[in-house]
Amino acid sequence: MVSNLRREFYTLFAAAMNVPVKISGSSYNRSSSIASWVDEREQLNYVSIYAYTAPDNLLVERPFILRVAINKGAGGITFFKRDQPHQGVNHGWHFELTVLPEELLAFIPWVVSLVKAKTKGANLSLQEPPYPVNLNTTNVLLSTEAWSQEAERMSELPCQAIPQL
Repeated sequence: MVSNLRREFYTLFAAAMNVPVKISGSSYNRSSSIASWVDEREQLNYVSIYAYTAPDNLLVERPFILRVAINKGAGGITFFKRDQPHQGVNHGWHFELTVLPEELLAFIPWVVSLVKAKTKGANLSLQEPPYPVNLNTTNVLLSTEAWSQEAERMSELPCQAIPQL
């Protein structure tokens, strides 16, 4: 399910960015792909999507929550190919958005507007998020993370483990 959502997100994200976006087949954990692009400053940027929490055999009631990480979590950055020339990876800005799977695709225009606002500076207006979000500061352009309110609510629900036999 994560792979399908990731693929659809990257495809729609690439179309909305209006710059060349490369979708690669491996990333820092070797089991997921990333989308990367070079900004106006010739810095390489990337976005990855992964399961923040998911049900498993022990915690079947754990919520399924996704994280969209921009310029964060790629470790040694060894997955970028030479066909995307750049002056280095953008270490000056990173952001994490945590959402429910059913919210993910609706956030694409908001993520694109956030990326463009950070690239061009505060002069570009940021689109309203499709769902209410909680930020770690009052200004989204200064923030490093956001949670959809529903994802945050779900993450705080108690999970019960299956008793061991």
